[in-house]
This record gives sequence, C-alpha cells and structure tokens, in this order.
Amino acid sequence: MATFTLTVNGEQHQVDVDPDTPVLWILREHLGLVGTKFGCGIAQCGACTIHLDGNAVRSCTLPVSAVGDMSITTIEGLADDDGEDLHPVQEAWLEHDVPQCGYCQAGQIMSASALLAQNANPTEDEIEEAMSGNICRCGTYVRIREAIKTAAEKV
Repeated sequence: MATFTLTVNGEQHQVDVDPDTPVLWILREHLGLVGTKFGCGIAQCGACTIHLDGNAVRSCTLPVSAVGDMSITTIEGLADDDGEDLHPVQEAWLEHDVPQCGYCQAGQIMSASALLAQNANPTEDEIEEAMSGNICRCGTYVRIREAIKTAAEKV
C-alpha cells in the first residue's frame, strides 16, 4: 500500500491503495464518484472515460501510480462549480435526447467534451475519430454526433 494525493474535480484527496489500483476503482470505491462506469476492464468500450489534465483517458486500466500531479475530472466535475450550469455537451445531450439506457453516456460525454476543449469546430471525421473508442450498445451514434455538433456551437 502507498498513499497518493489526487486532485479530483478540483479537490485534493488522499488514498491508501496499491500503486497498481486502477483509477476507476479509486473514484468509485474510495471517493464515491460512481458516474464513471466499469464496462469492459480493458480500455475498449469507453464507459470509464475521465479527463486527465484535460485529455480523455480510460480509467479502468490507468494505475493510480501513473497519475502523479495531474488533475482528474469526472462526469461529476464537468458542470460548473456549483453544479447548476451544465457543460455545453451535457446540454446538447439533453437537447438531442441522446441517452437510452444511459450506461455509456458519462464516457461519451467526457470524450466529446475533451474533443471540443481541444478543437472547438471539429469535422465529421474528427468527431468520428475522437469518439471511436466509445461504444453505445443502444446505437445512438447519430444523435451523439448531432449533439457534439450542437455543443460545438456553444463552446
């Protein structure tokens, strides 16, 4: 066991865990942030996507020892500080009625918001590439793409 100090959604947390513990389990089991989902456990489905210093990463295979002093943002931290104003991607998701079962949505939103933070006007191909690692079993891909385009107009 080792002690790690993590900055998650702007707050510092100390956790005593094995250095190989995936960040996903620290978020869910130690910090109670359950918006980040376990899907496949091999970084292939995108349900566990978080931001690490603004970049979309899969938390199910990211060991806590690799985080260092980088900042983690989860779906719970994507809205503004008081939680009342949704992120433009979250607003667009609602506007386009994207979710069906909802399981993949946090990961989808985190990937989309990272894309728009780096590229406020992505092309269709850039959207496809950025979202290619996120699987939606309900098949709402058309609405996801449309929501990203709408959010790009608001970013």
